[in-house]
Amino acid sequence: MDLSISRKAQILAGTLTARKLWNFQQIYASYYYSLLRKKAFHRGRPVKIGIEPTTFCNLRCPECPSGLRAFTRPTGMMDMDLYGRILDELSPDLIYLLLYFQGEPYLHKQFLDMAAYARSRGVFSATSTNGHYLTDEKARQTVESGLSEVLISIDGVTQESYESYRVGGKLEKVKEGVQNLVYWRSKLKSLHPHIVIQFLVVKPNEHEIDAILQMGKKLGVDRVALKTAQIYEYAQGSPLIPTLDKYSRYTRQPDGSYRIKNKLKNQCWKLWQGAEITWDGRVLPCCFDKDAQYQMGDLRERSFGEIWRNEAYEAFRNRILQSRKTIDICQNCTEGTKVWG
Repeated sequence: MDLSISRKAQILAGTLTARKLWNFQQIYASYYYSLLRKKAFHRGRPVKIGIEPTTFCNLRCPECPSGLRAFTRPTGMMDMDLYGRILDELSPDLIYLLLYFQGEPYLHKQFLDMAAYARSRGVFSATSTNGHYLTDEKARQTVESGLSEVLISIDGVTQESYESYRVGGKLEKVKEGVQNLVYWRSKLKSLHPHIVIQFLVVKPNEHEIDAILQMGKKLGVDRVALKTAQIYEYAQGSPLIPTLDKYSRYTRQPDGSYRIKNKLKNQCWKLWQGAEITWDGRVLPCCFDKDAQYQMGDLRERSFGEIWRNEAYEAFRNRILQSRKTIDICQNCTEGTKVWG
């Protein structure tokens, strides 16, 4: 059996309840009923939520609003009282919590308290990190927190290829952090966390795919995940677009321009399964709304339940079903149509 599947499945199974499975059934059924009638119908509560601990980041990645310091929305750190209220309301039905949206989660001083609280509420919690803060002590604390899954970005096997995207990053420091995490998980005889190296395939590193798979084995992680890159200004090409078609979200046209590969079908599972919550409590429809253009409500003023099926949310779901291509955040989206992803 694949240890990666086995470990993650065991962690996830330990958080599932009959109520959560029934809630998932309601969302699943209402989603497909909505597709059939081409009008939004929604039942159930979120099964997957992204919560943003912070928008601050230590790196300068070229296709990231945090790295580019390009937000028009405020930058800050989530208040623990707000976080606690969100988890208390959602955890009875929540299956998957991603403690990440924009920014570097480990810059939040209470990030691991967030993970520990999710664990105490019976929720599978994951995060995505650039790996620069996984010191020996922080790695031990991560394991002890009960964080379910850690995705660590390593986008190159040499410093040169790594820093072509992770601008300002130090590859050896990240590798050391991964080793610390693997060591403490073994030392403490813990099932948690499931450890993943995430490799963003771009043109400068596409020749290193075999090498990153070997690095993952050497470091002892559970999985190496190859991820395609979202490019903001792709129409006239970009030095980051891979030449390997399998790993590119875009395809070149006869005139030399590029277009996104997938068709924008009038559907989006993300609008039924969950939402993104910014550090200051704004509820957003999905992870492609990085600058919070489409705010469904504010959790500092209302409960999630009041927002989840309010007029703004229902109007947005109906717009997705009727003319998704007219929504700007959807026009560079390669996700949304698959269930659960």
